[in-house]
Order: sequence, then C-alpha cells, then structure tokens
Amino acid sequence: MKGLTNGNMELSNKRIVVTGGSGFLGRHVVNRLQSTGVSQLFVPRSAAFDLRKEQDILRVLETFRPDIIIHLAAVVGGIGANQKNPGKFFYDNLIMGAQLMEHSRCFGVEKFVAIGTICSYPKFTPVPFKESDIWEGYPEETNAPYGLAKKMMLVQSQAYREQYDFNSIFLLPVNLYGPWDNFDLETSHVIPAIIRKCLEAKEQGSPNITLWGSGNVTREFIYAEDAAEAIVKATEQYDSSEPVNIGSGQEYTIRDLAEMIKKLTGYEGEIVWDQSKPDGQPRRKLDTSRAKERFGFEASTDLETGIKRTIEWYLKEKNK
Repeated sequence: MKGLTNGNMELSNKRIVVTGGSGFLGRHVVNRLQSTGVSQLFVPRSAAFDLRKEQDILRVLETFRPDIIIHLAAVVGGIGANQKNPGKFFYDNLIMGAQLMEHSRCFGVEKFVAIGTICSYPKFTPVPFKESDIWEGYPEETNAPYGLAKKMMLVQSQAYREQYDFNSIFLLPVNLYGPWDNFDLETSHVIPAIIRKCLEAKEQGSPNITLWGSGNVTREFIYAEDAAEAIVKATEQYDSSEPVNIGSGQEYTIRDLAEMIKKLTGYEGEIVWDQSKPDGQPRRKLDTSRAKERFGFEASTDLETGIKRTIEWYLKEKNK
C-alpha cells in the first residue's frame, strides 16, 4: 500500500475544517489546534451545513477551501439510543463519511482525518484489541450498524490511497469522557450517565440508583483532552491508511467504574444492577502501541483524575 511513511505537516499555516467541531470531542480538538498556533480554523455548524446532503458538503468545501479536514461529526449515543435508531445511525454516519471523503478528494484536500469508533471491532475480539483484528468478526449487535458505517471510512481511506494516492488516515478512539460530554440520560454514554444519576440521587436523598446490565463487562476510557492531543499529533505526523487505536490502555469493569463515580460524587446509596438490560460488548481494552510508535502518543490523564474534572465541570455548568 502506498504512503506508509510518517510525514511532518506544519499545521499553523493550514486551513483546517473540523466537522463536529462544536460537539463534545470537537471542542477539545479545536482548543488543541488553537493552542498549537492554528489560526485558519473553521467549524461548519449543522444548522447551516447538513453533512448528509451532498450540496451542503460542496458548500463546505467552496466556503472554507480547506487544506485539511478532520471529520468528527457523527450521530452517536449509548446502547439504548443505538437500539432505537439502528437505521438512522447506519445511514447518517455512512453517507456523511463516504460523500465527504469523496468530495474532499475531488476538491484537492491535502489530508483527511477520519475518526472511527471502537464499536467497529468484532464482538469477541481478543484482548487487548489489535488493529489487525478489526476484520476478524461481526461487531456487537446493539451498535453494529453504527460501528460498520464508521468502518467504511477505513475501507474508503485504503482504497483511495491505493487508487488516487489520497492522503487520509483512520483513527479508532476508545470510549471518551470529559467536559462538554452529553449528560442526557436518554442518549448519554456510561460515565456521564452514572455521574448524573449519582448527583441527582444524592440531591434527592434517593436510597439507590439503577444501572443497566450486570456491571461485569469491562471498558477502557480516554479523557477527551488526551484524545484531542492524539488526533492533532496524528494529523501532524501520521500518513498511512493503517488504522490506529487511540486509548489509555487501562481496563475497568463497569461495576468498579460505578463505585469510583459513587465515591467521587459523595453519593452514599446503593447501586442496583438491572440484568434484564444488555451489557454490550463483553470486554474492551486496546493495544495502544501503534499510536506510540507512529506518532508518539500516550494518554496522560488517569481515570480518577479525569472523572473528578468531569464532575467539577458538570456541577459548574448545572449551576450556571
């Protein structure tokens, strides 16, 4: 495959579009780019540019004339949201990625950074997940449509590099958390959901909270600021269509995670596990060695520190 050497792109003089730049991870990526001296930074808002529509993608390219696109925009949610919207999550994510990469190529964009998802891995991937295992089976059923839609950007990236020598990269962040996360209980992921449940139960004097599943499955988490650092480093230094895991390399059971959040929020009630609800994938832990080898990234924020900061941010926002 072409283009397996690392580059070293100076970002400060580039025009960079960050799709989803006003979202959770996007805010951290935008902050990180600004701190590295990028001044020509553009965030197309979904109200003005619907990236599911071809004409809106063309308007993004014509309006902002980017050298680099970092594609973070996605339709996402927790297990419940995935179960309710499998068709929407598949179509919206597939069509956004496929059309945006194609028109970026035609437009002459220098580099396309595609952000995938850990949900693309097979349900029973050997632990730790290695990038070479990504095609070894079908994803966990509850989020397979979303995971497969995002994984098509990997296929597209490799095909376009082979045929057109188009410089695109594909990154696989593990479960994210941190300031600006989504705390809506209908659509949130596990950390913000547990934080909110604990704080509300503490406030209301509730004797217990109910969480989905058995609590025995494991997950790996990365603080959003660390993930943003990885994305910017890869944008600067990595020029290959081989996928790269972005994670902390640390694995926790959901039960241990819930106990940690309970302690950090000061909630003293009980946690009840509703085992009629799905657990999702049995285990998640990444092999993060490729990110370290290819562009020198290692996560620096431990889970407890990151959760403390997230709780502080949420309380501050809530009390505004």
